[in-house]
Amino acid sequence: MSQAKKLSSMDASFLYLETPEMPMHVGSMAIFKLKDGYQGDFYEDFKKMIADRIHVAPILKSRLEKAPLDIDNPSWVEDDQFDINRHIFRASLAAPHDRAMLERTVGWIHAKLLNRARPLWEFYVFEGMNNNEIGLYSKMHHACIDGGAGAALTNMIYDITPVPREFPKVVPNKPVNEPRDIAANMLDSYTQLWRQPLDASKAKSFDLPRSGKSDLGSVLFDNAMFQIESGIRMLGGVPETVKSIRDMVAKISDPKSRDSIASMVSPSTMLNKSISSERSFAGVSVSLPEAKAIAKQAGGKLNDVVLALSSGVLRRYLMENGGLPSRSLTAAVPISLREEGNTDANNQVFGMVCSLASNIEDPKARLEAIIAQSAKSKEMSHPMRALMPSISNVAMLGAPMLIQVLALLYSRSNLSDVLPPAANVTISNVPGPRQTLYAVGAELLHIFPVSISTHGLALNITVQSYRDQLDFGFIAGANIIPHVEVLANMLPKEFELLSAAFAAPGNRASAAS
Repeated sequence: MSQAKKLSSMDASFLYLETPEMPMHVGSMAIFKLKDGYQGDFYEDFKKMIADRIHVAPILKSRLEKAPLDIDNPSWVEDDQFDINRHIFRASLAAPHDRAMLERTVGWIHAKLLNRARPLWEFYVFEGMNNNEIGLYSKMHHACIDGGAGAALTNMIYDITPVPREFPKVVPNKPVNEPRDIAANMLDSYTQLWRQPLDASKAKSFDLPRSGKSDLGSVLFDNAMFQIESGIRMLGGVPETVKSIRDMVAKISDPKSRDSIASMVSPSTMLNKSISSERSFAGVSVSLPEAKAIAKQAGGKLNDVVLALSSGVLRRYLMENGGLPSRSLTAAVPISLREEGNTDANNQVFGMVCSLASNIEDPKARLEAIIAQSAKSKEMSHPMRALMPSISNVAMLGAPMLIQVLALLYSRSNLSDVLPPAANVTISNVPGPRQTLYAVGAELLHIFPVSISTHGLALNITVQSYRDQLDFGFIAGANIIPHVEVLANMLPKEFELLSAAFAAPGNRASAAS
């Protein structure tokens, strides 16, 4: 078995926060079009393709190994009993075999926890759909992956031509771990500690040996080495940390920032309640070039248009169903910390809260307000963002057990029903490939994200760009929004209104007619 790799504190937190009502996996609902005259078995062909390429993504064959007594973060170890038939399933779709039925089925499956005794991912292949389409629902635990690494996996799974690529067979060189006692490792670590100069340029790459074993003594030793490393790296980063804290305090105390801070205060809504263990899901697409054109005309970015469209949908839905608050809704917006070219299968994310300007009726004025508020939110969150790489991997012995108990208590106590919400909705925008993708010769038509609903944030809207379209995935706690397709169906109209608002005067009249 290969060397165990301990989860970072951020990755492990997705395991600790998970409860039956709040699964912490992400996924997608892909729609394929079979090529004319296809006579094969798509399920078997797809499964064979993944089996032939799985060595490219080792995380797909790794399972969790818990630390003794749950005193430390678990580790990824190679699953020596890996069986691909436990991860890729042939699924059946009830009549009328259309996308609406697929969405309802995906919502039901997405509510089910992954089996932690196995690698934390599953694929479901839905054959026999209308129009010669194939549905593929995939899910993977957030402890394994975030959006950036997900894009790297997408490139591994899909091809850019109808003819599948040939992947070379790679036999990894497994390191031979000679047994060493803790005293020997401690001596090596002590020597290395004093050999390496403790300057800031080397502190960030300061590494100490690990035992790599799972017995209690080794876990305690490895954690001690981790704490020493963290301390050294933190000392090396003190100047940056002090600067970030100073900048953050200056921004908070600046009178000009008060309006920005006030815009991040979230009103209570029907969306910010405890959720059940059921989910509703729906997907919808709009034009990517048109969305980019709107962003350019408004002087903003594509993400601002996504926020504006989501705001329009929520404003309409709350007015019709639950009462729209007079204060603007807010969105929790994840931000990737991943550097370009980094495809590590771990989480490198940060988040900020943005105003959705839902108290503004006019779509044009609403988008312009979102652009202004979004820029201020980014400015306010920038100092904190610099601290995240240091904060995200802070760990202490016993934290796994403590956090799991607190997460279960929070889930069972319905505290989210009474606490003020940190945000009203989660909205995320994931860049995707512009070229057409294929899997075993079938053309990929859509890839709708299926993300995470949580207590207090019942609705999650995640967007994946693909080719010339934006694929929106709406996932919600079914006890709060039992038919989330109602919101998805509102989005094309909101897109039409926003497009008309920024159309040239000559075109605006024809768009309104």
